[in-house]
Amino acid sequence: MAVKRKAKRKAAKKTAAKRTTKRKATKRKAKRKATKRKAKAKAAAPAKKKRRKARRKKKAA
Repeated sequence: MAVKRKAKRKAAKKTAAKRTTKRKATKRKAKRKATKRKAKAKAAAPAKKKRRKARRKKKAA
């Protein structure tokens, strides 16, 4: 029975390794998405500022 137990342990280790690699992959993906989001926000900032300024002007008028 020891052989079967050993095989089971090996299989468990393999699945655990798969899980960690998957976790790392998702983390990487999330990071990539976050940087993209940040870049987009940075690019949109001047336009947003202009809109805000216009709104303030409208309120003042």
